[in-house]
Amino acid sequence: MASGPPPHPTAAAFLARLHDLQSDDEHRKYQRYFKTGPGDYAEGDFFIGVRMGQVFDLGKEFVAMELPQIEALLDEDIHEARAGAVKIMALQASGKKATEDRRRDLYGLYLRRHDRINNWDLVDLGAGRVVGGWLVDKPRDVLYGLARSANLWERRTAIVATSWFLRTGDVKDTFAIAELLLDDKEDLIHKATGGWLRDAGRSDRPRLLEFLDAHAATMPRTALRYAIEHLDKPDRDHYLRLKNA
Repeated sequence: MASGPPPHPTAAAFLARLHDLQSDDEHRKYQRYFKTGPGDYAEGDFFIGVRMGQVFDLGKEFVAMELPQIEALLDEDIHEARAGAVKIMALQASGKKATEDRRRDLYGLYLRRHDRINNWDLVDLGAGRVVGGWLVDKPRDVLYGLARSANLWERRTAIVATSWFLRTGDVKDTFAIAELLLDDKEDLIHKATGGWLRDAGRSDRPRLLEFLDAHAATMPRTALRYAIEHLDKPDRDHYLRLKNA
């Protein structure tokens, strides 16, 4: 077994380390946890069975990987390889030594190869740091375009990217994009929308209550339950009654 990454980390070296960590037990867990069957949201996604904690540790070891090698990892069919690629992108984008050029290039790679960032965990791993981190001081029109995309994962990126804005109490885009996604047909979008509404409510409770007053009766039940999770019980009961009515 290799003891560490080479001086110039490559996708091939990362994959070799990944295969050393393969576990049949983990593979069985992934088959139960992710919906990869025909017609499921992750149809055809392929896991070899490596714990995500180990994948993330590898990402830290290989954090100096250059963009062409990261893209080579994204091109792999193995889910854990793509997770490693997105982890490296997220670490680079939020690193203290990250240059403006590197952050821009990572943002561009994420959007250009969104076809390979094609499961909810991959989106959640990179959208905040890579996409939101780049847009935090820039126009955010691209997020509204993603929110209207026919692609499930691009729509999820639109709301998840706003997590970076919430770090400074900037809630405007979270609420606006959540409103665009209220009629979405996918449960994974309902969960993300509700979850980020909940988090926005930590910074601006009145804004969350105003949003719920306007939409609780008609928004998807899953999104509502996630959004009200941190409210007091009387408030939770109130909004659930609006939905039930």
